Amino acid sequence: MSNDRPGGVLPPTAEWKLPSVRKVAVISLIAAESALFCIFLVAYAFYIGKSLNPPSPKEILEWPTLASMALLLSSGTIAFAEKALHRGRLARFHCWWLVTILLGMTFLGYTAREWYEFIHHHHFTLATNVFGSTFYSLIGLHASHVIAGLVLLLLVFAMSLAGKVRTEHHEHVEMVSWYWHFVDVVWVAVFVVVYVIGR
Repeated sequence: MSNDRPGGVLPPTAEWKLPSVRKVAVISLIAAESALFCIFLVAYAFYIGKSLNPPSPKEILEWPTLASMALLLSSGTIAFAEKALHRGRLARFHCWWLVTILLGMTFLGYTAREWYEFIHHHHFTLATNVFGSTFYSLIGLHASHVIAGLVLLLLVFAMSLAGKVRTEHHEHVEMVSWYWHFVDVVWVAVFVVVYVIGR
């Protein structure tokens, strides 16, 4: 068999490797969760304006500006934390990871305050009308994912303080960051449907 390379030497072929099991698992999880959120988002959009009883979204919804900024900023801080760990800068990793946790808690605190206002001051509950059913279902679904993300963040932070998270565990941390980015992206879709289109 002829070849045109000098000396007839074939170039070395890169060894093919199976994709990371962790990455495949997280991608599969995100795909499944995305499909679930799509169903809830479509249902919410379909029932906009179909409530027969008050209140309407325009009457009680307020722009969650600070909460949204906190959650979106957390995508940046977790990316900084991930890069710091990859470079072996553990102190910087701890700092950015903790800031991410605090930003996530800020968002969750706003959601809790919003629900408290709705339930105790406006008597707006899951059973009030169609708007209530779809609103609490969609926002509650997202909040549950934020809680799950915060649990993962706190576990990683606690393990890192105990010296069990090192540079070689970068991929584990990266998978947590992927999930957190997913939660942030979903919030953008929820924000647009609920607070922009839905009003």
